[in-house]
Amino acid sequence: MKIEKDDGGKPNRARCNYCTKDYACGSGNGTSTLWKHIGRCPEYTYNKDKKQKISSFQNDGQEGDIGSVGKFDQDLGRKALARMIIVDELPFKFVEREGFRNFCSVLQPKFRLISHTTVARDCLELFSIEKTKLRDTLTKCTQRICLTTDLWTSLQNISYICITAHFIDNDWKLHKRILNFSVISSHKGVVIGQAVESCMLQWGIEKVCTITVDNASSNDIVVAHLKKKISKRNGFILDGDFFHVRCSAHILNLIVRYGIEEVQDSISRIRGAVRYIRSSPQRSQQFKLCCEQERIASKCTLCLDVPTRWNYTYLMLETALKFQKAFERLDDQEPNFASDLNAKDGIPSEWDWENAKVLTKFLKNFYDVTKRLSGSLYVTANCYFHEVCEIEQILNDWSKSSDDHSNVMAMKMKEKFDKYWDNIDKINMMLLIAVVLDPRYKLRYVKFCYGRVYTLEKVNELIRRVRELMNRMYVHYKMLDSTSSSPSIRMTQNWNEMDVDQLENEACVRVKSLRNEFQKHLQEEESASSKSEIDRYLEESFEKETSNFEILDWWRMNSSRYRILSQVARDVLAIPVTTVASESAFSTGGRILDQFHSSLTPKLVECLICTQDWLRASPLPIEVEERLEDIEELESVIAEDPVVAAAIYNSSTLR
Repeated sequence: MKIEKDDGGKPNRARCNYCTKDYACGSGNGTSTLWKHIGRCPEYTYNKDKKQKISSFQNDGQEGDIGSVGKFDQDLGRKALARMIIVDELPFKFVEREGFRNFCSVLQPKFRLISHTTVARDCLELFSIEKTKLRDTLTKCTQRICLTTDLWTSLQNISYICITAHFIDNDWKLHKRILNFSVISSHKGVVIGQAVESCMLQWGIEKVCTITVDNASSNDIVVAHLKKKISKRNGFILDGDFFHVRCSAHILNLIVRYGIEEVQDSISRIRGAVRYIRSSPQRSQQFKLCCEQERIASKCTLCLDVPTRWNYTYLMLETALKFQKAFERLDDQEPNFASDLNAKDGIPSEWDWENAKVLTKFLKNFYDVTKRLSGSLYVTANCYFHEVCEIEQILNDWSKSSDDHSNVMAMKMKEKFDKYWDNIDKINMMLLIAVVLDPRYKLRYVKFCYGRVYTLEKVNELIRRVRELMNRMYVHYKMLDSTSSSPSIRMTQNWNEMDVDQLENEACVRVKSLRNEFQKHLQEEESASSKSEIDRYLEESFEKETSNFEILDWWRMNSSRYRILSQVARDVLAIPVTTVASESAFSTGGRILDQFHSSLTPKLVECLICTQDWLRASPLPIEVEERLEDIEELESVIAEDPVVAAAIYNSSTLR
């Protein structure tokens, strides 16, 4: 509509831009007539094809056709906008920016733009809706919930606790859902324990399997507090003896940091050399010439590490080693290189480069293990034992090395390793059960691995303890199963169903009764047999090791054969062995909220973080490190334009 004004400068008539029809639009006329015309205008582009289909985004992030739409829906548009703000982590004021408003006016002129306060309210409403959905899911969930906790800090030094639930549903799909992201007054164990207890009560969680926490001493108090409260409600497996799981990523961090201390000076000197090269485009170009003169064909780009993230230290050293000769040539040709570095930590020596070579060999193993154990999209409980054994084997081999660099570093790391993982008493036995429940390995694999470290007598004792625990768990779950499916309860449930809806005819009832009788017959046969499900499972042949083997699919397909044991597997395999997702697994510092989230109220922070997690029903895999190949491609393009390159470097310097 084009607004025409009278002689006094006040709006008088509104003329349609498409059909030129005009309407009165004075202060007393309102806008309803104008909106109705837009919906009926025959020349208006969006009214010409009433059968045009539009697409919407469902909760799983997949585009889906919702069919023919005759009228524009403002409410649907606002919900989609709130979802975009949350999922893409956009500031609320994004809706008031000129570019976005212009985009909306072109894409859909009917959409009435809203303010940042309105979109914030829409986000809170979406948070409430999704929270209700998740609560209903957890209420209907028959499986036990595994919990993880993590502490975060805002830029204003406000402490937050993140509580996450992990469980495997009836379709054998692994789920991770953030339950709570709230402020806590301190990092004391009692305070954290009360926060977790409050979260469980709020969500109606009564049955829990484990809680995974880091190695802070305060977490021992957290676990003790929760065991005391949960045991009163009979919500534990085996009285909560294996409730406490220590974060393996945190232990690996401690081992790595302990080893890095031995060569910290060498790391500092190499870091200084890399920083010198990356400080200006001229220095980068000069270094590139040195690479060409040394015939270094690598397309890798030097990357600078982050002090609190040791994976970046590994990546920095790995790439810097490829350019060692180029650094040495630059030292010979450029006097400023030596003077600048000598004023700080000094120039990397041959000794420093040797230390870097040894360290990268160690860090590569820890880097790969941490990545595998820190995933949240796949089962990790059955991988834990393999990775611990692999790390121990590596450290033992390097400790016996004739190379002094390797020997000293391995001995230091082994010292820290032994503090946490040197015997079975320091490993949660539930994670050994997870290995046994992997049909590719079972109990014989555990015996094989321990046989490489301990005497036969001790190995037999360890295996006896593992088998005894399996039997205890089997009996525990069998008792629960018999209680939940007893004839009296089933009869009461069936009569209640008939009283409620009378929808089943007599034929269906007879079929259901026949099936129930058959299931009862199978149970009687099994109880009469001398072999339990555990015996049959352990005696059957092993599954072959293949790259596409999915343990949850295997148990889904075999759950009818191992009715009780599959219930054990569903709970045990859901145990996360780390407290953090991949993006913070390598951090030795605390998790820090970004500038945007830190500026919000605690209620809005919880709304945005929790709702984003819930909306991403199929979360994207997290890249642990920046995609270096993308950075290298970008830098090669920038290098072709000196003006752009200078602008990039100058802007990064000003930050």
